[in-house]
Amino acid sequence: MNPAERRAGASLAAIFALRMFGLFLILPVFAEYARNSIPGGNNTTYVGLAMGAYGFTQAFLQIPFGMASDRYGRKPVILFGLALFVVGSIVAALATDIYAVIAGRALQGAGAISAAVTALAADLTRDQHRTKIMAMIGSSIGLVFALSMVAAPLLLNAVGMSGIFWLIAVLAFGAMALTVWAVPPVPTTPALRTASPEKGISVDGGVFRQILCHGSLMRLNFGIFALHLIQMMMWVTVPTALTTQGGLPVIEHWKIYLPAVLLAIAIMVPAIIAAERGGRFKLVYTGAVTLLALVQFGLHTAAGNVWLTASWLTLFFISFNILEAMQPSLISRIVSPEIKGAALGVYNTLQSVGVFLGGVIGGWINHRFGETAVGWCCGAIALAWLVLSAAYPLSPPPKKESSNYQT
Repeated sequence: MNPAERRAGASLAAIFALRMFGLFLILPVFAEYARNSIPGGNNTTYVGLAMGAYGFTQAFLQIPFGMASDRYGRKPVILFGLALFVVGSIVAALATDIYAVIAGRALQGAGAISAAVTALAADLTRDQHRTKIMAMIGSSIGLVFALSMVAAPLLLNAVGMSGIFWLIAVLAFGAMALTVWAVPPVPTTPALRTASPEKGISVDGGVFRQILCHGSLMRLNFGIFALHLIQMMMWVTVPTALTTQGGLPVIEHWKIYLPAVLLAIAIMVPAIIAAERGGRFKLVYTGAVTLLALVQFGLHTAAGNVWLTASWLTLFFISFNILEAMQPSLISRIVSPEIKGAALGVYNTLQSVGVFLGGVIGGWINHRFGETAVGWCCGAIALAWLVLSAAYPLSPPPKKESSNYQT
């Protein structure tokens, strides 16, 4: 990568990380805190809604934000979304009951900038380096998830839940500063105008009809939906299993998560390089989906063995990070530059729907049928994805150097 691409990757990954850290930070501690300290927090339905409300509003606004970034520019839309995130954080910090927290979390999710950020990443990089940038962004999300597991109990003890939300607002201001001063300017001529493995998509002929009917995009959209549906369903049961079966207190769960995430990232990097440089794109992609399916059937056989659970979680993070990096890179190569924001908006909408439904469905299945049933359901979803991937394999479009790419 050239210096402009390295700068773009680092700054956009940091923006994603600051925002996602704020969203993740309450997950390990909010339910217990709300039950004891927030009026209305003894109702677990409202607590679950407060934790997942951001996914619900993101699902509705990813496409409008992505399309707006195509029309008005990436940076203005990102800044507007981050401003909404700040407002939502302040509302939650000042909340006096569970309903105000729900409203604040919904406002946080209304700053649905994922499509605009990933589209900007595609604007600022060449084909052969795009997956590396997406890997940087995906890795930053994994790292801040692990960091949130460590930091949340300590921050709650130090500054309280209101202080956590104020900190989240400050982090969002930091992301706005990065957007203005650290992210490179967008090239006047987009870096990407390559061929598609299928008939190309352009602004002619109806954007959404083309996006929703394009075979490769449909499979990628299903893939991100399935990936985050499985992830949320897993986290309905994994913390409880570690606590009740493994005997590991919640405050010590970071000892499992952090090494698993770091080891997974170390393994993910050579896998991405092999996919890009070694011509093993299909093998790595299909292998990651296969690994995801195996984890679902293996994780729930750990039977309270903490070390076995940690091993399965490491394999999960390997597959998750690889798929999180490869899929948006493929989308950015398939579509024309003028509608990247719209296509990534659809993609991120399906991601948010997966997050929201994963929590709801996982909780319902766990309540009615138990943890094992959740594992079998996750495994079935992963197997369906694997069959779809094997029947209709994805190939990256041919790489082209752009002679007018600005460095």
